[in-house]
Amino acid sequence: MRLNALYPLVLVAVAGLAACGSAPRSAPQDPNAAAPAGTAPAPLKIGIALGGGAAKGFAHIGVIKMLEANGLTPAVVSGTSAGSVVGALYASGMDAFALQEKAVGLDETSIRDLQFSSGGLVKGQKLEDYVNEQVQRRPLEKLAKPFVAVATRLEDGERTVFARGNTGQAVRASSSVPGVFQPVTIGKYHFVDGGVVSPVPVDAARQLGADIVVAVDISSKARGQSPGDMLGTLGQSIAIMGQKLGQAELARADVVIRPKVLDIGAADFTQRGSAILEGEKAALAAMPQIRARIAQLQAERAQALQQAQQKAAQERYQACLDQRSRLQKISGMVGLNEACTPP
Repeated sequence: MRLNALYPLVLVAVAGLAACGSAPRSAPQDPNAAAPAGTAPAPLKIGIALGGGAAKGFAHIGVIKMLEANGLTPAVVSGTSAGSVVGALYASGMDAFALQEKAVGLDETSIRDLQFSSGGLVKGQKLEDYVNEQVQRRPLEKLAKPFVAVATRLEDGERTVFARGNTGQAVRASSSVPGVFQPVTIGKYHFVDGGVVSPVPVDAARQLGADIVVAVDISSKARGQSPGDMLGTLGQSIAIMGQKLGQAELARADVVIRPKVLDIGAADFTQRGSAILEGEKAALAAMPQIRARIAQLQAERAQALQQAQQKAAQERYQACLDQRSRLQKISGMVGLNEACTPP
């Protein structure tokens, strides 16, 4: 009974001690007060990986057109072969409609310079000059969007990703179909079509920081029949060589779009309108899948952020408890002057 009667006096004494002292320690920071307000997951960065396929590459324009129309504008771009041509122009700042205008007005002779050589029938200088003219002679690192072109190093077969330097030259290297284009000399090495090692450059888009990669596969598939021309034969041969590598890399994409352009010849520029339309149709059909993947990634990010915030609040709370003075700890034990609020 006497102890119960003295309890209020003990509380008063403890409160007084907590309030006094020659050099009192400042109150620890409340973990909840330190929690960031209004935080949200960073927006997802969409990357597009444009594969090789010669004249089939016009389909890339249709895909980009539909992505933009649905508010899913790619932030980063990677390209192989024909995909590097479209990718470079797109990364330079053109929108899909500007790309379509360029495609409609394109004259084959402006990008094809025949020169009989043991290395190939087409020199490729005209293609390099055309691309540089379209991108206003800006190097890769100065384009409006992050962009890389993938090529194959002829000396050892190494996959090479061009992210800096002469844009037209990188595109020319990426597009140099062996036996058709002459290999491109850059430094001490020679480069040929990127489709040999990376038919659809998914990994390159991921390396540019893409959170979600939309891959566009327009490569020729072996369908039990022989292509009708030399370029088609070479293109299909490259596709077969890179098929295993291509399948593994495509599996790392979030969404794969496959426009129905297999019947368009590799050198048939007269079908550019059909290719663009097929790109639009394939991209439109893939929209539900793209939106579902985006929603999934956003939910995962929101959950991860919430868990990180909870962990940080718990750590701040523990640090707050550890920082209390002896008197503050005693006060907290008896329910007075509790400076730390549990998260």
